[in-house]
Amino acid sequence: MDSSSSQLGTSCRGIRGATTAIANTAEDILEATLELMHALIALNDLGPEDVASAIFTTTPDLNATFPAVAAREIGWNEVPLLCSHEMDVPASLQKAVRVLIHVNTTRTASEIKHVYLKDARKLRPEWAYSDEDLATIIDRLHPAAV
Repeated sequence: MDSSSSQLGTSCRGIRGATTAIANTAEDILEATLELMHALIALNDLGPEDVASAIFTTTPDLNATFPAVAAREIGWNEVPLLCSHEMDVPASLQKAVRVLIHVNTTRTASEIKHVYLKDARKLRPEWAYSDEDLATIIDRLHPAAV
């Protein structure tokens, strides 16, 4: 049987992403989160109607604003969103924003594009994107997003 996405029905899949903010300010948290969201949207061709829910977490050192505000700014007004803190593990990455997006899609798990940016690249190098790659992806797929 052909395993291409055209042969599959719709499934709920998770999309992971992570990045880091420069500082614990609302502006820096939202800027980092928006950049991450634009990359995830562009690479996975997501519309708000595809998203079942999203869970955002921050490391305990980021509390100036909710990263879900960034999702509302891009039009995810009907999507259930939740924010929480990551565990405070000694020597772990600091100033990190993470997201788990649940999407309804015909894509296979291997077709999903996860995104790790900035200092979060070291968490999942196989899903890391350089700043240059990110700019090209967002410009090419969603020029109005930047």
